[in-house]
Amino acid sequence: MNDVLVRQYLANFYKHREPFIEEMETYALEHHVPIMDKAGMEFMLGLLYLIQPTSILEIGSAIGYSSIRMAKEFPNVKIVTMERNAERIRKAKEFIGRSDYGDRILLLEGDALLLKEKLPDNRQFDVIFIDAAKAQYQRFFELYEPLLSDRGVIISDNVLFKGQVAESADLVDNRRKKALIKRIQNYNEWLMNHPKYDSTIMPIGDGVAISKRRGVNNDEA
Repeated sequence: MNDVLVRQYLANFYKHREPFIEEMETYALEHHVPIMDKAGMEFMLGLLYLIQPTSILEIGSAIGYSSIRMAKEFPNVKIVTMERNAERIRKAKEFIGRSDYGDRILLLEGDALLLKEKLPDNRQFDVIFIDAAKAQYQRFFELYEPLLSDRGVIISDNVLFKGQVAESADLVDNRRKKALIKRIQNYNEWLMNHPKYDSTIMPIGDGVAISKRRGVNNDEA
């Protein structure tokens, strides 16, 4: 199966995106800001339709693209999003402020590993979306998974790293990239063998992992 042709075919079915969303996508492309792949974004929104979340924690705002897309699709959801890059924070504030959803998106500035204490006490989230520094995914997961609601899921983006995690990291010449690939490989192995969570990795976009706490029935949550 030709993956490129399949992507092009499926793109015909994506919802029409308003000019404001396309502006964000263009900005991200021109300024090399990593935002969620279009196929991955559509898949995640479809998953969220099944969950119907009212609260989302996003680790890694970038320019606010994913938060705005989620807030647009789910009028009852409130989102807390975290970002540490100053320029991306500036741009995220601009885009969120221009959107119609700024009253439902709270942007926390700083390292997500240090921001947990800024969240309201006893706050729970129906979705925890990890899309930040890939080398820290396991630490993000361990730190914030206690805040997941009984019916919630944890979504990790970029877990296939453009397919490179399927190859041996030793074949990569760049030392930094080699180390990053190994960290993602280790995260995937840890995640898929987690004693408390059942996880599935979908080869969509750059790879999306979905994790659900074991022993929880959504109908009873």
